[in-house]
Amino acid sequence: MAAPLIHPNWDKAPDGITDGFSLEMTAKDEASLRDAAPLIPADTPIAVTFLPGEDVAARVAATVAVRQLGFEPMPHFSARRITSEDDFEGYLKAVVEQAGVERCFIVAGDPPEPVGPYFDTSALIATGAFERAGIKAIGIGGHPEGHPNMTEAECWAVLETKVAEIERRGMAPLIVTQFGFDPDAFLAWLKELRSRGIDAPVRIGVPGPAGIKRLLAFAARCGVGASTSVLKKYGISVTNLLGTAGPDKLVDAFAKGLGPEHGKVRLHFYPFGGLTKTLEWIHGYNKKHGIGQGA
Repeated sequence: MAAPLIHPNWDKAPDGITDGFSLEMTAKDEASLRDAAPLIPADTPIAVTFLPGEDVAARVAATVAVRQLGFEPMPHFSARRITSEDDFEGYLKAVVEQAGVERCFIVAGDPPEPVGPYFDTSALIATGAFERAGIKAIGIGGHPEGHPNMTEAECWAVLETKVAEIERRGMAPLIVTQFGFDPDAFLAWLKELRSRGIDAPVRIGVPGPAGIKRLLAFAARCGVGASTSVLKKYGISVTNLLGTAGPDKLVDAFAKGLGPEHGKVRLHFYPFGGLTKTLEWIHGYNKKHGIGQGA
């Protein structure tokens, strides 16, 4: 019942592993999004991140552009970066009124201490602002490889609490995971998620093709496992860090390993190497594997 609130395609069996993917962009990527739009299927969910130093107006403009181009905007709200209640509710009001936003994604944010009244995502949910604004779905983070500031038990407890609270408030929870390189860690996490009775749809974080050094820098920053054996499985050799790497082996492993026991799952791409490069990779992968050819 909750799934159609997130996206109508959730009730349709995917044509292939990349069918129904979502993307992430920053406010600075608006021009790139317009250039890459022909490569993006209609209604694709696109998350607009909430980064430090960005102008709020630029963030709103990027969200509006997503809607105008025929895609589904999902703006981020970074709890510890929000300076005040007016800041929070003003941004929410702007994206709802100007971009028809019905889905939001909430993160705690990097700062150890908040700059305003919201310490974490639970504080944002507790305001009631999202349901008052007509938001239908709330995206929250999942951490298959753990969280740098929480134990595994704490991660599960927080996730379960947020899913229940979002549902209690009449909205649909969507879990979007951190990116990673190890498919086995994601598949095991998904099975554990379902065994705990959480049936919310999940978007698995996949890094788009990018320079190897750039990928490893993001991994270190986000606490993503990057051992030699895991990187080899992904297709990266630690003896050659000068090239680029795509997620071919990772996505192949998801295509082979995902089953009914993992519930409703789609992919969410982090375009570390740029929107166009990621979308061209998806297009090439689809062509190679015959995905979407009969649509």
